[in-house]
Amino acid sequence: MKKDVHILIVDDDMGHVNLIQKNLRRCGIANPIMHFKDGQEVLDFLFIKQKSNPSHQKAISYLLLLDIRMPKVDGIEVLQQVKKDPELKKIPIIMLSTTDDPLDIGQCHYFGCSTYIIKPIKYDNFVEAIRILALFLNVIEVPSIKVNVKDNPNRHFKTSAMENKQDV
Repeated sequence: MKKDVHILIVDDDMGHVNLIQKNLRRCGIANPIMHFKDGQEVLDFLFIKQKSNPSHQKAISYLLLLDIRMPKVDGIEVLQQVKKDPELKKIPIIMLSTTDDPLDIGQCHYFGCSTYIIKPIKYDNFVEAIRILALFLNVIEVPSIKVNVKDNPNRHFKTSAMENKQDV
């Protein structure tokens, strides 16, 4: 994965967040990682509701690792809102949840997640799942997003050749 891709982890369980970050780093993923503790925080970030956030001024791509069960706004609602937006829908969203309910898994795929990974309960299995995720992240291409200038004239994103291909 290119170094300019920012990984957004959305999870209210700090233990899981720390394990994900630590094990992605161990596997050579050096990309910037940002953490959001609930769905509302990441929606505010993506939909520019916190205009003071300096990262919005750079031309970057995002990859979203999204839990389902969270306070304020759950992961399925975040997924739906992101995939409804003409630009944000290009962001690959990997659902990473302990939820193994076939209904939830089906909903996530219906609403456009790129893939769904069930977080294992056992520590060693969790670490192995993140190692495999890191291998996957090393080979994917992530498109950049751009924002309508009327929404925020100070925010500019580069375009990429991937925008001419099908969405991830």
